[in-house]
Amino acid sequence: MTGVLPSQSLAAMIREGEITSDEPIGEAQIQPASLDLRLGHVAYRVRASFLAGDGAKVADRLHEFEMHRIDLSHGAVLEKGCVYVVPLLEELALPAAVQAVANAKSSTGRLDLLTRTITDNGVEFDRIVPGYHGPLYAEICPRSFSVLVRPGMRLNQIRFRAGQAVLSDADLAALHAETPLVSGEAVISEGLGFSVDLRPADGDLVGYRAKPHTGVIDLDRIGAYDPGEYWEEVRTKDGRVILDPGAFYILVSREAVTIPPTHAAEMAPYMAMVGEFRVHYAGFFDPGFGWAEAGGAGSRGVLEVRCHEAPFVLEHGQIVGRLVFERMAETPETLYGREIASNYQGQGLKLSKHFRVD
Repeated sequence: MTGVLPSQSLAAMIREGEITSDEPIGEAQIQPASLDLRLGHVAYRVRASFLAGDGAKVADRLHEFEMHRIDLSHGAVLEKGCVYVVPLLEELALPAAVQAVANAKSSTGRLDLLTRTITDNGVEFDRIVPGYHGPLYAEICPRSFSVLVRPGMRLNQIRFRAGQAVLSDADLAALHAETPLVSGEAVISEGLGFSVDLRPADGDLVGYRAKPHTGVIDLDRIGAYDPGEYWEEVRTKDGRVILDPGAFYILVSREAVTIPPTHAAEMAPYMAMVGEFRVHYAGFFDPGFGWAEAGGAGSRGVLEVRCHEAPFVLEHGQIVGRLVFERMAETPETLYGREIASNYQGQGLKLSKHFRVD
């Protein structure tokens, strides 16, 4: 098979020992085109972010950079501005033809919780080479909020693929002609471009900006927190906002997005030259996202935006990112939003699931 491996293939990989864990892997971890990864029982506070590097193990590098270790068994706070490495419960024994890519889950990214996967011999974050055998680790750096975590929490996810599955621009245009992938005009160049919505149909609320001094967020508490204690509303009447250096924003795409059941997508930065900001830490869009038959007609992409060194004017309709589409090896037996209680199907501008919705 060539393409992104679907849910039924992930279940088979677990049965065949290609994905293993000392603690049973639950069905709820299996998504349409990815597997949720779980935190282990200890976190290592490290001096700096690092990669193992060719010929080295993460465990050996931890001895170089570890400051102290934290038992997560009864819950522990990972503090804003610090870097932690947490061994994950899952390990891999991939076939030679299968590689993987990891990413933060949507709720993780919406909390500005930078979470990346590292491996033994790894020279890139979130990229797992074909045939990899070994453990997985999460590097976690809370950027805006300190968080309370426990073993088994699922902050990142992993997607497996066999062969080359990325659609060319010509194939993407043909797919859009057959099944519209975005509302409005499709901007296709090394993926499908999407833009920011700063002229909402109702009112003038266009986003949220993280407050600099807040309380801890317990990642197990769903719908528990008052948004006003953690976020400032961003409003505009002229279709533009000025991004402040170092600030984190939640905005939304102008386009409604549809991912057909036969494809998956990943959000990627548009170009470094478009401005001093980064969009979207959580990049996976599963088959069925925005798909009407899966209850998602009109789903828009939430943008997790961090401004860098200089203030930057962001204007309505400005293209800020792109979706790279890949073929599925098979259509998943379950789709995003259908039968798996997906949190963000049919979404517009929306904070993470931890905050109350009035």
